Amino acid sequence: MTCSDSAELRYDWTVSEIEALYTLPLPELIFRAQTMHRRFHNPAEVQGCTLLSIKTGGCPEDCAYCPQSAHYQTGVARHGLLSVADTLTAATQAKAQGATRFCMGAAWRDAPQGKEFEQVLEMVRGVRALGLEACCTLGMLTPEQAQALADAGLTAYNHNLDTSPEFYGEIISTRTYDERLTTLAHVRKAGVTICSGGIIGLGETRTDRYALLQQLATQHPHPESVPINLLVKVAGTPLAEQPETDVLEMVRMIATARLLMPTSMVRLSAGRLSLSDEAQALCFLAGANSIFMGDKLLTTPNPEADRDQTLLGKLGLHLRPGAELAAAQGNR
Repeated sequence: MTCSDSAELRYDWTVSEIEALYTLPLPELIFRAQTMHRRFHNPAEVQGCTLLSIKTGGCPEDCAYCPQSAHYQTGVARHGLLSVADTLTAATQAKAQGATRFCMGAAWRDAPQGKEFEQVLEMVRGVRALGLEACCTLGMLTPEQAQALADAGLTAYNHNLDTSPEFYGEIISTRTYDERLTTLAHVRKAGVTICSGGIIGLGETRTDRYALLQQLATQHPHPESVPINLLVKVAGTPLAEQPETDVLEMVRMIATARLLMPTSMVRLSAGRLSLSDEAQALCFLAGANSIFMGDKLLTTPNPEADRDQTLLGKLGLHLRPGAELAAAQGNR
């Protein structure tokens, strides 16, 4: 990215400006997003990421979409923290499937102090030693925990905003929006990149989507990774009977995110299993350049790696090579 490109990045987007982009005729919106995408990214390259649940179920939060909440009966079995060895075995398998980022998620409201946190730090060091980017989502962090993760080599910390500040209370009552923003601030101060996005299909309005995008796009710098999730409805959660969301809303979210945050990785995340190949192709055309691979996202289904490779092949896209391979190719 050149200095002139950097100077063009904006952090003062208004909701009305975001609405004007989001509601453009779809061909125009996609055209603008794809044009912007090509300025900052290789349009034929998609980053592969794998997400592993390292501690499952029993979360004290009441997020209305989440099968891991202790407030709901969803059939998700509780499992304590995985061993470092099992985690690194999964990371090695992810790397073999083409992933370059390995994400570790734990169903905690707050990252714990003590032995369990030290074990996570060991996982981070091990994942980095494999040549992979390491990402964690562990709930809220103290400044000291954020710094410890940074010192262990953490690449990114995921902490989604989920929805707009105005609609947030309809989805979660056990954590405030400001608490989410505070954790992001701790992560940023520690020098770790941020992965933060949201979910559509929760019952929110388009205005809520604009407001979510504004929260993300007015952060300075922008989150380096912006996952856009489509609600995966799980029996037993309060949102199990939500109406289906028009997949073109997913395309509009991705395209608008690409225009607002040109340098960010826009991640086509949860809900991909419900999208046709054609719908996913539109998402890539709209500026998505990262996917989660593997058959599960924490506890919800996700397309298998073979299906992803087949789809990317049909579209003429390829997975971003890992740092080691990229370096080798650069030396040829």
